[in-house]
Amino acid sequence: MDKAVVAVVGSAMMDLTAYAKTLPQPGQTLVGDLFTTGFGGKGANQAVIAAHCGAKTFFVGKLGRDSFGESIALNFQELGIDISYTQYSDVATGVAHIWVDGNGENRIVIIPGANSEIEIAKASNAISAIKNLSVVIAQCEINQDVTVAAFSVAKERGVTTILNPAPFMPLSPQLLQLTDWLIPNESEFKELHGSPPRSDEILKSFRPNKNSIITLGSEGAVLVTADGSIVPINAPIVSVVDTTGAGDAFVGTFACALANGMSPIDSARLGVAVASLTVTRKGAQSSYPTQAEIEMLS
Repeated sequence: MDKAVVAVVGSAMMDLTAYAKTLPQPGQTLVGDLFTTGFGGKGANQAVIAAHCGAKTFFVGKLGRDSFGESIALNFQELGIDISYTQYSDVATGVAHIWVDGNGENRIVIIPGANSEIEIAKASNAISAIKNLSVVIAQCEINQDVTVAAFSVAKERGVTTILNPAPFMPLSPQLLQLTDWLIPNESEFKELHGSPPRSDEILKSFRPNKNSIITLGSEGAVLVTADGSIVPINAPIVSVVDTTGAGDAFVGTFACALANGMSPIDSARLGVAVASLTVTRKGAQSSYPTQAEIEMLS
């Protein structure tokens, strides 16, 4: 049986992560517990977990011609992710500076670098050319006009589009119209809607006649379908070590499951299960379960 095909149009970064029981206040210096360098970027994270789930995955993005870019490209290749449509730039590879506290909560500053250099024509051509494409995923760590162009081509092909609106930025009406599934977390939902996702009325008014999933961290997620159905999905109780990359794990897993023909509800349930497992481990991609582990969850 051929693998389902998923394309991610998005960002790739190197994560520079500091762990400390307490994070410093302005002007304060504290001694931390651990520093790690790891692969990250919301687009790359989502591509990696989709590949772990068994999808034939393409990464459409841009890396710097530097050691970070070389390492990211090699990691993609080792995971079987197709980088035929990954471009290179003289601008440095993007980086994310991440602080994680003793409760596993994070604060992140990203420097997009080469991610801001992705060309509209290159992204459009990639989505047009990839054979048997089922799902396209994008986020907000790249320029929005690139995503609009990629999603436009996807919709012409009848391909499902998924937008993870993170980090938050105002979304154009055109992009929202082209998005089949919008997957914000609680804070992004509040920014987009104006109210937190705490009542059925608010949830139903978010995107009438369109599909959405709101991820709620330890509370799981809630799926809101185009017909107004609301389906809460509970998360298992786990010991949280690091929440970095958990939202991306949900999005990539959901996309792969959807591409494989699973129902949206079952796809979201698998996404919550995988994301819940990742928060028990340090890092973003380094916390992601293997395909064998994911099969045990499904």
